[in-house]
Amino acid sequence: MALYHFSIAQIKRSAGQSAIASAAYRAGERLYSSYYGEVSDYTKKGGVIASEIMLPPHAPEIYLDRATLWNAVESCEKHPKAQLAYSFDIAMQNELTLEENMELARKFVQEQFVAKGMIADLAFHSPEKEDGGIPNPHFHVMTTMRPLNPDGTWGQKQRREYLLDEDGNRIRDKNSDYVFNAVHTTDWHEPETLEHWREQWAAAVNTKFEEKGLDVRIDHRSYVRQGLDLIPTVHEGANVRQMEAKGIR
Repeated sequence: MALYHFSIAQIKRSAGQSAIASAAYRAGERLYSSYYGEVSDYTKKGGVIASEIMLPPHAPEIYLDRATLWNAVESCEKHPKAQLAYSFDIAMQNELTLEENMELARKFVQEQFVAKGMIADLAFHSPEKEDGGIPNPHFHVMTTMRPLNPDGTWGQKQRREYLLDEDGNRIRDKNSDYVFNAVHTTDWHEPETLEHWREQWAAAVNTKFEEKGLDVRIDHRSYVRQGLDLIPTVHEGANVRQMEAKGIR
């Protein structure tokens, strides 16, 4: 049975999470966090098939190294409650071969994330069985939240947009500070963007199903939006979901 699962979360310090620990868990590696001064070792974790990092053209090649990338992110984010990365959890399809699933995932990540300027850390998982005995192949993507400048340095998540009076002069508040709005420099946080990503993944999978002559389809919409009186299924085992919700810190 074709399965649609596409979730997104933020990895953030306010939840006690670490980008290094999260990346180590997803890739099944041993990574050292310069920010926390500790090692996260998941080399004994099973089910990791492959992992890789995908860079936009203007990103420094040193970020192909997982530890270098996420330590740079941790170092750049100074706030104790900083948001560090987006984390995607996406189901692969049992109707497709592993190679087909991986090719589809890479193409999607390239077109939807990397082409928009994100650095993407991709990991393919295939645990033996999930609860209920159903094969559970899926992939994780951690993406950077802060855009890169053309020279490869980290850019700003937000910029200041100052309020002006009718003469075009900046307005001051009662403390004589300029009044401004904080404006996001990308649309990656927008609900419409998430909806677009979810829809595009369903479209990519359904196109592959059609190419193979398979009479199955997936739908990114909830059962309620589809007008179906069904109970959503759980994609992964409870232990895995709890660990990944914590960001593995």
